[in-house]
Amino acid sequence: MKKIGELLYPHVCPFCGNVEVDEVCKKCRKKLKSVHEPTCKKCGKTISNTQTEYCRDCAERIKEKACWYEQGRSLWIHRPPASDSIYQFKFRNRRVYAEFYAKEWMRRYGKLLEKWEIEAIVPIPMNRKKKHQRGFNQAEVLADRLSELSGIPVRKDLLIRTRQTEAQKTLSRNKRKGNLERSFSTKTEGRLPDSVLLIDDIYTTGNTINEAAKALKKAGVRNTFFFTISVGQDI
Repeated sequence: MKKIGELLYPHVCPFCGNVEVDEVCKKCRKKLKSVHEPTCKKCGKTISNTQTEYCRDCAERIKEKACWYEQGRSLWIHRPPASDSIYQFKFRNRRVYAEFYAKEWMRRYGKLLEKWEIEAIVPIPMNRKKKHQRGFNQAEVLADRLSELSGIPVRKDLLIRTRQTEAQKTLSRNKRKGNLERSFSTKTEGRLPDSVLLIDDIYTTGNTINEAAKALKKAGVRNTFFFTISVGQDI
């Protein structure tokens, strides 16, 4: 039965889409840029300055006492072929790629989930209009796959998108923070988990993750961590 299934639905490389016996073709694996040391002690972003502990964005938040998440980790630097794969996942309905991303999170960071004592996985919510247009929320798909592999429950009811915002990628660095202010709220009925793992596809400046973590913290969640597929580079 397994062989018949593989003939009907052959494995494809999640980066180039070519049929591949292994999960990732050799050509794409060579091109992938994994996050490497030295990294920011908060967001896990690769940093160029070995004399500092934090990237520019996290350092600013810490200085302003406005950093609401504990730590986070990403799989790859946001450049081809990782960025191409995420585009296909989000905009070409390649939801099947979520299984591979979740396996990579578990392979690399499974022990961190235990160390962080994660009680719930929380996907970053989309506004209703955008979700209707796309047909799904990529963060929810990722959270579901990670939950299946880790056994940690998903809480899609915990974090709510309260208003429609402009796409972060269309805004300047200075405008991104203000665009997301007060864009999340939480449901506080029942017991809140002590430690949660936020899930999103891309981490750039971290404003989305930080605002979501802020809402959770103010509601009573003690610790907030995050996973993303890719991450930008410190500048």
